[in-house]
Amino acid sequence: MRNSDITVADYLIYRLKEIGVDHLFGVPGDFVLGFFNQVLLSDLAYVGTCNELNAAYAADGYARIRGVGAFSSTYGVGELSAINGVAGAFAERVPLVVITGSPSTSSFRNRPLLHHTLGDYQIPLRIYEKITAASTELVSAEMAPVAIDQVLSVCLSHQQPVYISLPSDVVMMKCRPPTDFLFPPDLGSDPDVLGEAINEAMDMLNQAQKPVVIGDVELIRFKLQKIFADFLDKTGLPYATMMLGKTVLSEQHPQFIGLYEGERSRDYVRNRVESADCILQLGALLTDFNTGGFTAKLDDVKTISANIRSVRIKHHVYENVSLQDFILGLTARLSKRDSATLDIQSAVDGCEHRSAEQYQADEYKPLTIKRFFDRMSHFIADDAIVVAETGVSLFSAAEILMPKGVTFIGQTFYGSIGYSIGATLGAAMAAKARQVVLFVGDGSFQVTGQDLSTMIRNQLKPVIFLINNDGYTIERVISDHSYNDLQPWLYHKLVEVFGGGLGFDVHTEGELEVALAAAATADQLIFIEIHTDRLDCPESLVSAGQSMAISNQLE
Repeated sequence: MRNSDITVADYLIYRLKEIGVDHLFGVPGDFVLGFFNQVLLSDLAYVGTCNELNAAYAADGYARIRGVGAFSSTYGVGELSAINGVAGAFAERVPLVVITGSPSTSSFRNRPLLHHTLGDYQIPLRIYEKITAASTELVSAEMAPVAIDQVLSVCLSHQQPVYISLPSDVVMMKCRPPTDFLFPPDLGSDPDVLGEAINEAMDMLNQAQKPVVIGDVELIRFKLQKIFADFLDKTGLPYATMMLGKTVLSEQHPQFIGLYEGERSRDYVRNRVESADCILQLGALLTDFNTGGFTAKLDDVKTISANIRSVRIKHHVYENVSLQDFILGLTARLSKRDSATLDIQSAVDGCEHRSAEQYQADEYKPLTIKRFFDRMSHFIADDAIVVAETGVSLFSAAEILMPKGVTFIGQTFYGSIGYSIGATLGAAMAAKARQVVLFVGDGSFQVTGQDLSTMIRNQLKPVIFLINNDGYTIERVISDHSYNDLQPWLYHKLVEVFGGGLGFDVHTEGELEVALAAAATADQLIFIEIHTDRLDCPESLVSAGQSMAISNQLE
């Protein structure tokens, strides 16, 4: 590629494609139109969303399937509308590339009172610096290639969002052509510190009679599932996951015992984890939802906790130890344990899981949350993508033992209501051949539901279950007052409003069977509105609500 052939915009587009971004989500605005014009001339597919927040959520869902996502919007009003979606990706370690089309470099110097600006043109950048791992303003064609490469490298190495401001006059400036992109190398470990950490961990694991492993979210984000699976195969140890790490490996794995979330766990899982004489925790984030409202009883004296760049064993902390090197080191040295001595009750064989229960529809019986999710455990296909919105949907879907190869998506840490609509759009765009199933409540849907139309426009075919329980149930279980009420919509009619898909209004178990039969054969988006009582929810959500009420001193 000759120097005269490439513009700054084309360089950025080339790099996005190179790192795995095939779709750019966004909303137009005058400062970004020059960049969008170049996108339309490229192999990077543009996907317009109804608002910037959903563009960020879509890029997040896309990244959880593809490994990285991107969205673009205009300066000020656009990028600040998207900021909550970027904050969630930052909290949950999801790699996004945020591209803002900004005013010209002369405007940045002279600061005229342009529309969409704040007087101080640096305010959006300073805001984004707080919720991104790296940021840059492409102030010239000379510096642009290096700056683009640097922030994209940080995005991939940190697995967090990065921010690029692209002034309108720089878009078409000519720059040097791209050389091979240097994907960030693994930072490795201090070999002496790594050796000490492995030796101490080996002593604990070899002495333990009933060790257990907890595999969590960092294994997913940093693509360590294969070495984790090899570790389990080599050692034979039982493992659990937390909510953030759900489906780190197939939940049909014979050594998987279930979801550990403190007091909200199934009895066997809680007892097996908390009675273990050694707990090997890999890539875990001890958030409130992950730990069942901080009720997890993980004794520091018997816990080995390894995260992406450090290992803590009892009261010793080993810095500059990579999670990958630590797992590989243990795998090389540990021997396989006799499963008969390890008290492994596989989740596949556990009678407490929904998928092990028989389901027979009672045609005229009103639906309940329990019965609905009992049925869903037999509806979700192998290799599906399941997206669950914060609230009843997330806490109920988390209790399903997922079929082989399923990817589970939920914003389990940041927990912004409305996340799942955009995330479903992104996930469905990232993997058009896979079944995509969304569970969302009516309250969350009202926040961001308009991008149902974007799914229809792009001929995506998810199956969407809207749980209509008359308002914000997750808030009701914390404090039940009138601010949790909503204007009821005829949600299932929205497919007619938006011009595509099949809608169903379901009150009974028999009506659900009719809708599912249609979903099994339809080649289009399916939208099924499920009606339940307003306080019908799983015990785990009630428990979470009680914890939040106490922590916030609510009555």
